Amino acid sequence: MRKELAAQSCSACVGAVAPLATEQQQELLVELPDWNIIDGHHLERHYVFKNFKQALTFVNQVGAVAEAEKHHPDIFFTWGKATISILTHSVDGLTEADFILAAKISAIS
Repeated sequence: MRKELAAQSCSACVGAVAPLATEQQQELLVELPDWNIIDGHHLERHYVFKNFKQALTFVNQVGAVAEAEKHHPDIFFTWGKATISILTHSVDGLTEADFILAAKISAIS
């Protein structure tokens, strides 16, 4: 039995790692109902907050999780909004680590 995504740790891709197949992506996405897979390439989620301060606090929390996991998303934020995009840059696609990070970020909100 596989552990829940949020209970796992991201691991660095070592050697030739292929991006996940579409079927594998869809299986993992079941645990991330608020996330979307964009073009089979990356995960994305949009967040809305009451003000700039809440958005900034959230982004800083995401940054702390990313640093702890040594896996860094692309983050865009503005007044009351944040968008998180996750992929494994070294494979130019999605790996299990991306889904793990997304689950950990979901636990923040």
